Amino acid sequence: MKIYGIKNCDTVKKTLKFFDKNGISYEFVDFKTTSPSCEDLQRWAEAVGLKKLFNTRSTTYRNLKLKELDLDDTAKIEWMCKEPLLIKRAIVESDQNIVVGYDEDAFTKLITKGA
Repeated sequence: MKIYGIKNCDTVKKTLKFFDKNGISYEFVDFKTTSPSCEDLQRWAEAVGLKKLFNTRSTTYRNLKLKELDLDDTAKIEWMCKEPLLIKRAIVESDQNIVVGYDEDAFTKLITKGA
């Protein structure tokens, strides 16, 4: 099980706390030190949908004025490849299953599938 995000993100903190509290081991991948591959991003987008994955509420999105560019799906993937802080957090990946954001019910299903 891998959890992707940034350490100081409140959603990531809650996610890590959930897994720690439930004794579930995971590998944490910090977007600030290790960017996901474009292939990973494409796979995640196919699994959960780009609308769920691309973070239009992030400071990075606002600072880059990306709303003004009216990006298509390909451009959104390209931007996330260059700027991983545009990816909604946390990303929890187990086998081929992906959960974006904080969702205890979805986490429990992941844990149960992996058991």
